[in-house]
Amino acid sequence: MPDRFPPIEPYNTGLLEVGDGNRVYFEECGNPEGKPALVVHGGPGSGCRPGHRRVFDPEKYRIVLFDQRNCGRSLPHASDPAVDLAANTTDHLIADMELLREHLGIGQWLLYGGSWGSTLILAYTLRHPERVSEVVISAVTIGRAAEIEWLYQGVGRYFPEQWERFRDAVPEAERGKDVFDLLAAYGRLARDPDPLMREHATREWLAWEDAVISVEPNGTPNAYSTRPAFNLNAFVRICAHYFSQDCFVDGDALLRDAGRLGHIPAVFAHGRFDLGGPLIYAWELAHAWPGSRLEIVEDAGHTGSDAMGAVTRAAIDGFARR
Repeated sequence: MPDRFPPIEPYNTGLLEVGDGNRVYFEECGNPEGKPALVVHGGPGSGCRPGHRRVFDPEKYRIVLFDQRNCGRSLPHASDPAVDLAANTTDHLIADMELLREHLGIGQWLLYGGSWGSTLILAYTLRHPERVSEVVISAVTIGRAAEIEWLYQGVGRYFPEQWERFRDAVPEAERGKDVFDLLAAYGRLARDPDPLMREHATREWLAWEDAVISVEPNGTPNAYSTRPAFNLNAFVRICAHYFSQDCFVDGDALLRDAGRLGHIPAVFAHGRFDLGGPLIYAWELAHAWPGSRLEIVEDAGHTGSDAMGAVTRAAIDGFARR
């Protein structure tokens, strides 16, 4: 994205003990005396990328990145089929964010993220509103069951052949009665002791994710399957774990309770052509969150565009002066 700041390296990195045998990777970049901001990555299970550092003015922001449990550089890593994900839920991630904030001695921080990251941002902000100074979200999702059903079945009306392939990759006897059972079956296959079975489940899940974003203007083709190979299986395992369990949140309650957040400035950027997370999600959240602003990006889908990047950076630059 051409309007980002130049590449920078962290001045502080670490693995934070968060309990349950987990160590969460974190890093700090930019100005140690700057305005604190936390990047909340998507997926779930995507991990942070160096490009996330470049969204912020490094002279004005103290930029904090972290890899959520069991992905990226956090340990243990979900690519090991022996790793149990039972202690990886939304409540655990919210607690990890608080432990990280306290560990770094930060009173309040701006939260920035998108997709699954927006669900986690909303859940954290409702739990700890006094710790959030501002919110900037791209590609809004709220974590409701209907959103998961849409992403992993409903949107298949636009990609019927790809959805049948996604469904049929799971043996019929294991698919269960609904899409949540199908996703749980993928989770079992992705942690199978047989590496060929894990590879098969990972490949078919990523093929579906790539299909959903394949018609986006100005997007990133094959954005899911081209991630680092080490993280692909972990990404699928964690996604299946969360989405088969309604993201471990009551998404309807998150949307309803957003009415309590009017004192926290928020900007949402959402692509008109986001098939996986339709614009209505951002529209509803903007109407529920008093004083928030929704920017509809006409040339973007779920994976964004230069125009979407410009919108989010402008919001972040504006908040730097607060």
